[in-house]
This record gives sequence, structure tokens and C-alpha cells, in this order.
Amino acid sequence: MAEEKANLLGMPRAALGSFFAKIGEKPYRADQVMRWIYRGKVTDIDAMTNISRSLRGHLKEIAEIRVPAFSAGTRSSDGVVKWLAHTEHGQAVETVLIPDAGAAYDGATEGGAPHRRNTLCISSQVGCALDCSFCATGKQGFNGNLTRAEIVGQVWQAGRELADRGDERGITNVVFMGMGEPLLNFQPVLDAADVLMDDLAFGISKRRVTISTAGVVPRIRDLASHTDVSLAVSLHAPRDELRNVLVPLNRKYPIAEVLDACRHYLRGLGERRSITMEYTLIDGVNDSVVDARDLAHLLTGLRTKVNLIPFNPFPEDRNGYRRPSPARIDRFQTSLLNAGVATMLRTTRGDEIGAACGQLTGTVHDRTQRRTRYLARERVSLETRSVP
Repeated sequence: MAEEKANLLGMPRAALGSFFAKIGEKPYRADQVMRWIYRGKVTDIDAMTNISRSLRGHLKEIAEIRVPAFSAGTRSSDGVVKWLAHTEHGQAVETVLIPDAGAAYDGATEGGAPHRRNTLCISSQVGCALDCSFCATGKQGFNGNLTRAEIVGQVWQAGRELADRGDERGITNVVFMGMGEPLLNFQPVLDAADVLMDDLAFGISKRRVTISTAGVVPRIRDLASHTDVSLAVSLHAPRDELRNVLVPLNRKYPIAEVLDACRHYLRGLGERRSITMEYTLIDGVNDSVVDARDLAHLLTGLRTKVNLIPFNPFPEDRNGYRRPSPARIDRFQTSLLNAGVATMLRTTRGDEIGAACGQLTGTVHDRTQRRTRYLARERVSLETRSVP
């Protein structure tokens, strides 16, 4: 059986240099190939005209540039676009483009000035093993990790889509906040982040690449030894007993351990940088003034900002969760601000197409049977209600 070809997409520059060294080529070949793949959007090795014909022939025998296929994008009225990125094993994850509010997917401008940001929310796993109670992704179950090529390929494809529509800014920000827990797919996510920040690839600032985690403590500490990208932590509760319910991973890594790991990560960042705490507001669950005060006390002395996310409903929710009223959200935010905690309220975008935070589902062949169990519970519930 023929040996599988190496996929050059998603290889960090150092790994690509090692690849060429192994076949007797100079390291600068890595620079050339990276420019072709990411700046030139080239997938055909023969199109790399500054590489000799003989080397191109050899490369085609041992390597390829294999990009995940994208389904046609679904666009919401507020400009958010969602794609299905297809994996090599017949499944699909979701990738979401969030232009600045009011921005158009076709590259239109307001007042003759280009829009400032195109944020891409990318997935790192097929499904998610963590099953947070307020998130649709976990209800789909879990199948496995994406490769670094499948992660980087989401950015590559979205960037090409923007270029085809005349948006010269391309992807300006990338957040690992799609499907999956990024730090449970550690090395491919780290490799992907390296490529995103490489000047020969996407050249995105470390401040504009954000890895989000539910609190995988050992990996937060490991991350500090490898990179200084922006970090976001899905906190969602100020007390362990509540977070145990909302984020089951908390039973393994309680809040105190998560925050200690955050302090460790912060020591490697500049003094002006902070960690973002993601906090999904759920009506009557974690949105009281007492919760806000407890959260402010918890974060005392930590360089952080809180990102408030009103709960986004999804069909698989069996907890009866609701989005708080604007008045409750305002009281919560005001309590944090009055306590000196930098706080932002995330505007809900893309919910009409199931692209808002916590709504991503994709196509997952569930190895955990979790989705089957959820559907079985739903059938039992419906049958019980129908009994006179």
C-alpha cells in the first residue's frame, strides 16, 4: 500500500523546514512554500513557479496541499456567515465569520472606509467531550480531534471566500471558540496558532488569536511554555457548586485551580494584557446581583476582563434555560463595573442561523452515544406527558 502523502497545509514553519531538510533541501524552501499556500492561496504544487521542476515533481510524489471542503455559506441578516467544514472522515464542523456589526459579507464599506474586523470562530474537535449544560455542541456527542490542516484549513477557506468577494482585509481575528475544547487537542491547536501568527502565512497578531478553554488546568500551564496568544476561560459561575452543574469539567479542575493556572499564564504576558473570562448569563441560574458580587470578589487581583454572553437557546436544551431580560443583564453588568471589573456585553449575532455562541452542532458521528441518550430521554419525556 502506498505511503500517505504529507499534507503541507497547517505545518508550522519549523516543521516545514524539517520536512525539506529530510529530503535534502534547504530550509528556505519552507518559506517559499508557505508564501504560495497562504499568500498565493495555491494548492497545486506545479503552480509554485520559483521552485525547480524537478523538486516540484518530487514534492508531488510525497506531499500535497489538502484543504477541507466548505459547504456553501449560510448568511444571517446581521452579516454573520456559517460554513460546514468537511473532515476527511465524512463528518463536518461549523466555522463562523463575524464581521464588525453592520459589515457586509460581500466586502461592502460604509462611508468609503473598509470595515475594521473580520473575526472567524473556528472549531478544533468533531463535537465536544465536555457537555457543558448550556451548549448545543456537547449534546451532539464527540468523535475526535481535527488535524492541524483541518483547523488551519477553516481559516484558509474563509479567507479565500472573502477575497473572492472583494474584501481585502481578509480574516483579521481568529478565536478558537467553535466546536470542541481546544486544549484537549493541544498540539494541533498549537501548530495552527503558530501558522496563524506567522508573517509568511496569515500574519495575525498574537492579541488577535484567542484560544478558549473550559479550564483544562494542566494544558493552560503547558500553553504558557509554548505561546503567548490571547486566552479566554469559559467560567460561567463564581462558585464551584454551580459551576459543577454548568461546566462538568469543574469537578476535575475546580475554580481555584483554574484561576491559579490563569495567574501562571499571565506571568508570561505583558503587563497590559489580560485574560478574558467568558460568562454565559442564564435567567435565574447565574445572573443575580449576588452572583455578580461573588464573581467580582473571585477575580480580585487578577488581570482580567469579563465577557458577558446572554444565553442562546438551542433545540437540545432540556434544562429550560432562558436568556435573562435586558434589565437583569444590565444589573449584572453594572454590579461588575461598580466593583471595578472590566466588563463587556457580547451582542448576540447569527442566532437566526444557529451560529451564535453555544449553538454550533455540525455533523458528528457520535462515539460516546451521548446524543442517542439525549434523544431517548426526550422520547420518554414526551411519552410521559401524553399519558392521561
